[in-house]
Amino acid sequence: MRESPVSLTIDLFADGVQHGFFKLPISTDESAWGAVMTPISVIANGEGPTVLLTGGNHGDEYEGITALYKLAARLTPEDVQGRVIIVPTMNALAAKAGRRCSPLDGGNLNRSFPGSPTGGPTEQIADYFTRVLVPQCDYALDLHSGGRTLDILPFAAAHRLDYLEESLGVEQCRLQEAESLAGALAFGAPSAMMMFELDAEALYDTAVERQGKVFVTTELGGGGSTTPERQAIADRGVDNFLAFSGVLRARSRVDLEQDIERQRASQADAPLLIDMPDASCYVQSEHEGLLELRVALGEQVTAGQCVARVYPLGRAGQAAVEYRAARDGVLVARRFPAQVSLGDTLAVIAEVVDDLAREAS
Repeated sequence: MRESPVSLTIDLFADGVQHGFFKLPISTDESAWGAVMTPISVIANGEGPTVLLTGGNHGDEYEGITALYKLAARLTPEDVQGRVIIVPTMNALAAKAGRRCSPLDGGNLNRSFPGSPTGGPTEQIADYFTRVLVPQCDYALDLHSGGRTLDILPFAAAHRLDYLEESLGVEQCRLQEAESLAGALAFGAPSAMMMFELDAEALYDTAVERQGKVFVTTELGGGGSTTPERQAIADRGVDNFLAFSGVLRARSRVDLEQDIERQRASQADAPLLIDMPDASCYVQSEHEGLLELRVALGEQVTAGQCVARVYPLGRAGQAAVEYRAARDGVLVARRFPAQVSLGDTLAVIAEVVDDLAREAS
C-alpha cells in the first residue's frame, strides 16, 4: 500500500509542546494547490504512555471539540509523564462548516475507516489515523455528541469485543474490553454504557479496537450547541481519562479510582449504568412528518409504551402514527429536529443494569 499523502508540520516524537497541522494536499476550484489543514498538538515529557484524544469526528459535535481546544491551550510538559496527542477536529472542514460530514467530498469520517491512501479526502484522513496516529497510542478517547440532529443523555461508553476474539485471542479481548470499560467509568459522565453500534464495521472505534488499544467513546449532548453543564462534563472527563491512562503527573490512576469509589458510595453521585444489548434499542421512523416525543431524556420507559408520534404534514385530519418501545429501559437519545424522514432514529432505549462487567464464564 502506498504511503499516506498526509504530512506533519510537527515532530510526534519530540519532547515539549508543539502545535501544528497535518496537511492533506487537495485541488479545488478555490485552491488549485491547496491542503486540508487539520490542527494537532503534542505535549510530551519523557517515557510513559501515549494518549490520543480526538474530537470533531463529526463537525457539528461541539462539546468534545471545545474541551480539546481548551486542553491544548493549557496542558504543559510539566503536567505529563509520557505523551498526549490532541486532534480537536478530526474532520476539520466539516467542523469549519458546522456539518456532520465533509463539505469537500460529502464523506462521513466515522463511516470511512480503515480508509485508503488512494481514496477521496475523507478516506485519506481515515487512513492517516489508522496507519500513523493510532499505532502510536496506548489509550484513545474519541469525543462525540448528538450534533444537530440528536440530543443524547451524556455518557461515556465501551464496546463488547467478541468480534475480535479470532484475530486477537479471547484473553486479549477480555482484558482490552475490561480496561476500556474501566476507562468509560473513569471518564466520570453521569452515565456509563456498553454500547451497541448499528454499523460498526467502518467506525473509527473499530479501527482502534482492532489494533488492541484501550478505547473509550462518548455522547455528551447534542442539538448543535453546548450547555455549561455538558461542557463541564466534557472538560472534567478529559482530565479524568488522562489520569486513568497514567499520563498525568499530579493525579494518578489510584487517586482517580479512589474518587470513583467515593462517588459510588454516594448514591447521588453514582453513575447510571446502561447496556445496549442489540438493535431493538433503536426506534426508527417508517414515516415522514412531524415528530412528537412522548418521553424526556432520562425518563423510564416500559415495553409497549408509546414513546413518539409522527404526524403527516400537508393534510389535516390524519391520525398520527405511534411508535412504541420494544423493551424496558431509559430514553438515552432522541431526535432533535421535529421534522422526520424515513429511517430517522426517533429514540434510543437502553437497559439500566447493576453492573456492566462481563459475567465470568
